Amino acid sequence: MRARAAATPPRKGLRRAVPSTNSGRIRAFVAGVVVVLVALLLLAWNGVDDARTGVRVIDTAGPQVIATGDLYFRLTDMDAQLAHALLVGDGPAHKDDRQQAIDRYTDSRSRADEALIQAARLARDSTERQTARSLLDALGRYEQFAGQALLQDQNGPVHSPGQASTQVTKLYRSATDLMKLELLPQAYNLTLDNGTIVRHTYEDKRSAVLTGRTIVVVTGLVLLVLLAGFQWSMARRFRRLLNLPLALTTVAVVVVVAWTAAMLGSEAASLSKAKTDGFDSILALARARAIGNSAQADQTRYLLDPERGDTYEQVFQSKSQTVLYLPADNLAGYQDSVRALKTLKTGPKDHPILGFLGAEGHRPSSDAKALGAVLRGFQRFQANDRQMRDLAKVKQTGAAIALQTGQAATDYAAYDDSLVKLAAVHQTTFDKAMKDGKGGTQGWQYALPIAGLVVVLLLVVGVRPRLAEYR
Repeated sequence: MRARAAATPPRKGLRRAVPSTNSGRIRAFVAGVVVVLVALLLLAWNGVDDARTGVRVIDTAGPQVIATGDLYFRLTDMDAQLAHALLVGDGPAHKDDRQQAIDRYTDSRSRADEALIQAARLARDSTERQTARSLLDALGRYEQFAGQALLQDQNGPVHSPGQASTQVTKLYRSATDLMKLELLPQAYNLTLDNGTIVRHTYEDKRSAVLTGRTIVVVTGLVLLVLLAGFQWSMARRFRRLLNLPLALTTVAVVVVVAWTAAMLGSEAASLSKAKTDGFDSILALARARAIGNSAQADQTRYLLDPERGDTYEQVFQSKSQTVLYLPADNLAGYQDSVRALKTLKTGPKDHPILGFLGAEGHRPSSDAKALGAVLRGFQRFQANDRQMRDLAKVKQTGAAIALQTGQAATDYAAYDDSLVKLAAVHQTTFDKAMKDGKGGTQGWQYALPIAGLVVVLLLVVGVRPRLAEYR
């Protein structure tokens, strides 16, 4: 016996690191399981943290960016209401109409100030802060021109609609040029810059969550293979087919991995729904609403300043095609195409209609009924525009102004309301996705440690009797 023992060569290299006794192998298996389990829990925790961060940033910054996007609409509305007030004049017959336009101008100015404050809060660098300051400065200069035009019109002779003095028209030109060349481009760029916060957060965190899910699943599979090997080794060495605590440990790991993977997948889906079906649509519709409002103001400018009539007509067509793009060589051809359009809704295999409304119609989640109301409103908007221009071209300016400030204004308000209602549908989608996202990670700071403890306890219960046999 001694000779045989002496003849056994000593263990060298990696073999020395491998336990030679059953109890040592059991402890090594347990240590390996615990290490992989800890890695699994840390990876799951990191994935949950990424999901929470994504939901929190989008839930906070998304509405702020949308509010900042409202700045563009408020600026266009200021200029539209100023043009309306100057167009109708200050005669007794239009006193109420003029005052209503001035009141809306004042309200939009206040809301533009609020949106600028939101933009300043979101500014991440000196360039964005400088843009916000530049906007405030330009807005002050615009208000100066607007105030002078209103005061000059009020103090001058009473005039009929569309007959503002040359001096008033020049002052308005200065105001609207400032709006068109400085305020609106800067406001649009500021909205785009702020929108990158949500876009980058969405892209980074959704990718991180999906990557985390994959890593959790792979790590979980490694842990399951390790547990299966441990179970097989225990069964072979101790001649027992099943170790119930170890089997329950395996089941617990399967539950933890499946539960975590499902939760992370759900969080990624919530982020996607909030961004694509909520935020993107709301922001696009806000831009469509603002550009449409500016186009309606171009109709008023067309009547207020006939010398620039051709320019305002071309700009109106360009803005209309931005909202809903249909190829056309001129405004009449475009309006014919709009009138012939049957629906905005397109399927995945259909050729998409371009423009903000076309993009909305191509979204799988878009509401067909709400889109139909928007299309009908836009068609009435374009039909009224053609009728107004036809009247103006035959020198029936009074009738054109009456149409523009009467039925056309009512129809446009209905179209604008349909955009607001469609945006509200997407706002509901956004809010629900954010609620689901918050609820999906609720309690996980407790669930993961508890799950880890349960797995470890089951593991200890499974191996302790076997270790006791070697004492």
